[in-house]
Amino acid sequence: MGKAMTPAEGGEGTLRELARFFTRLGLTAFGGPAAHIAMMEQEAVRKRAWLTHEGFLDLLGACNLIPGPSSTQMAMSIGYQRAGVVGLVVGGFCFILPAVGLTLLIAWVYVHYGTLPQVQGLLYGVKPVVLAIVFHALWSLGKKAFRTRKLAALGLLALAASLVGLHPLLVLMGAGVFALTLQWLHEKRTMPAAGWAWMPFGMVAPAVSLGGLFLFFLKLGSVLFGSGYVLLAFLKADLVDRWHWLTQSQLLDAIAVGQVTPGPVFTTATFIGYVLKGWSGAMVATAGIFLPSFFFVAIVGRIVPRLRRSPSMASFLDGVNAGALALMASVTLALSRAALVDLWTALLGAACVVLLICYKPNPTWLVLGGGLVGFLNHGLAR
Repeated sequence: MGKAMTPAEGGEGTLRELARFFTRLGLTAFGGPAAHIAMMEQEAVRKRAWLTHEGFLDLLGACNLIPGPSSTQMAMSIGYQRAGVVGLVVGGFCFILPAVGLTLLIAWVYVHYGTLPQVQGLLYGVKPVVLAIVFHALWSLGKKAFRTRKLAALGLLALAASLVGLHPLLVLMGAGVFALTLQWLHEKRTMPAAGWAWMPFGMVAPAVSLGGLFLFFLKLGSVLFGSGYVLLAFLKADLVDRWHWLTQSQLLDAIAVGQVTPGPVFTTATFIGYVLKGWSGAMVATAGIFLPSFFFVAIVGRIVPRLRRSPSMASFLDGVNAGALALMASVTLALSRAALVDLWTALLGAACVVLLICYKPNPTWLVLGGGLVGFLNHGLAR
């Protein structure tokens, strides 16, 4: 593998180049984290030769070991590699801000016109498409996450725990600890008790407040492993089921916005913040969910080689990944009740699943197509 992350010194020209690259990527990177990372590899490795293939894989491995949105952290890591901490900030902000701006625009339209028949028609078609995209991500990631019988069984246990109402963070940490315990038993050795624990923080009062929004999304940005889609399980557990700040339909609308805009799926937080508390809510939710990643990327380079060589840590992360996929499955089942409301939406969702598996189109076109189908269907029904 390549060397550990070590920042290079970059001047103003390098920073401008980073800003142009990641701003353009933030405006055009549709299709989710896997597509974002593929586009970064094409540009940063093949076209610009900023990194070797081995170095790029090292960065990708580092981002998979820390909580937060992996593709956003890749943008930060490439910036860090090119121009140190300043490059990290430039890469992260330029990748995030275009998506935030587009999400704010859509959120404003949603809040002011979301109850109009035309917009409802669009969402009628978009929701089953979003459900199909999440299902396809679950299908693809499951092949890797459940590569052994033990991990598959662990995934089923985590799914059952989620379905009976266990909090997503407990599901993730429990799956990781369980996998780590299996590793210890397999190797027939003991290990000193860890000197740390995941402590709850940011307990938010039932009433919606800016401080509560910030702490809630800061917690998510600090502990959320796995795909951005796992975010949905946390949002449903707290914002819908526990505090009733959102309805399930509003959550699905937020997910749809995250899919139809380029850049990080985590800008769903921007949309939710605006729906709950306007412009201020959007800002604090966005800051809360992305802020931890800036710190994690800045410090992780020095410890990643050691973690990667640790069989125990590798087993823990395997368990976390299995738990993350189980949460995705649980939230997919729950959201299907709000998205598949009749025969037409069921057929649309099934057709999108087939298209994604067989032909792998850009999900953005499916979302836009679903919106068009919903709009036309609603117009014909009038």
